[in-house]
Amino acid sequence: MVGNATQPLLVVEDSDEDFSTFQRLLQREGVVNPIYRCITGDQALDFLYQTGSYGDPDIAPRPSVILLDLNLPGTDGREVLQEIKQDEVLKKIPVVIMTTSSNPKDIEICYSYSISSYIVKPLEIDRLTETVQTFIKYWLDIVVLPETG
Repeated sequence: MVGNATQPLLVVEDSDEDFSTFQRLLQREGVVNPIYRCITGDQALDFLYQTGSYGDPDIAPRPSVILLDLNLPGTDGREVLQEIKQDEVLKKIPVVIMTTSSNPKDIEICYSYSISSYIVKPLEIDRLTETVQTFIKYWLDIVVLPETG
């Protein structure tokens, strides 16, 4: 068993294929953290602010860590990150960027918002598997995350 059942993980990822791979690896590694997914930046902001269809805190608990893709439909990950880091409560949540963008400008912008990590999503499945396993080991097993509430 890996992780903590009281520390939710929010995954903001529009690719069903990438999310399915991520979910399979979480299950295989025995991760016990509740996993929540948003597909768009607008959904992620509704989830984080507990508004719209996420108005019930039981449906949208405060995540302990956010795994955020930058390239999202509508409000993109860069805008979501900016919103998170300007909010007094949300800015305390660690944000890990996992995206296909290796653009130095994206990397610089994200770190200027004090992200916790920037991971370029590998295209090869073996490397993606290794990257996700490393994320799980580090963020859900080794790191001590703040309690949510």
